[in-house]
Amino acid sequence: MIKTIGVIGAGQMGSGIAHVGALAGFNVLLQDINPAQLEKAVQTITGNMNRQVARGKIDEATRDAALGRIKTSGDIKVFEEAGIVIEAATENESLKKKILVELCPVLPKHVLIATNTSSISVTRLGSVTDRPEKFMGMHFMNPVPVMQLVELIRGIATEEATFREVRELTVKLGKTPANAEDFPAFIVNRILLPMINEAIYTLYEGVGSVEAIDTGMRLGANHPMGPLQLADFIGLDTCLSIMQVLYEGLADSKYRPCPLLVKYVEAGWLGRKTNRGFYDYRGEHPTPTR
Repeated sequence: MIKTIGVIGAGQMGSGIAHVGALAGFNVLLQDINPAQLEKAVQTITGNMNRQVARGKIDEATRDAALGRIKTSGDIKVFEEAGIVIEAATENESLKKKILVELCPVLPKHVLIATNTSSISVTRLGSVTDRPEKFMGMHFMNPVPVMQLVELIRGIATEEATFREVRELTVKLGKTPANAEDFPAFIVNRILLPMINEAIYTLYEGVGSVEAIDTGMRLGANHPMGPLQLADFIGLDTCLSIMQVLYEGLADSKYRPCPLLVKYVEAGWLGRKTNRGFYDYRGEHPTPTR
């Protein structure tokens, strides 16, 4: 039975996984090589739990207990006590493989490994580990504390016992699992990212402005936020990475990343995390940049 969850990467996804894990009663080991990122993650988790207290979703005692269950470290050896380690690094295959290769020697043989990849082949990532049968995908949605879904993806070598244990963990975390086959971008991003990419093409071709496109999809399709606003929230670099995986993995021109998306990423305009994307976030209110 899993009692301690390890999380690699203290960014937006990693800190969110740590948040829900601690609230669900698990001990959480959050690791990142950047001490400043770990400090920022703890501040983010604390702030988000404080908001949950203010909204009456949890009480102060629950918050304090959950925060007490989170331990941070810059050392990958911290995971010796974990029952499962979830890799939540940037959506970059080379980086993920490097982390997994470094991780395996410090883990006891019984420890499960999961990747939070949103698009990369789970089979390919699992092949660089020393336990592909104990490796699978757990694709949490962003923001993790709010979103209900977790896509569960088996690699070709994943054992049934591994899948059952990870599915049980997902339910204990208060999430709803959805099984996806190991195809590029799985289910959600296979559908969502081409829509976002098409919205960017619509802007690129001058069919509509940022404001018109997002207003159209909010009010015309009843989406909670427009696709360009959502792209900024996800991160334009992540959007581009997923579109590249789809384009290369499925060899279909309909997945070609929009040149405007490529240009924004090259400019370092990555959305909310850099204060500029399809909206400018440096003022009091976000304003469209085109």
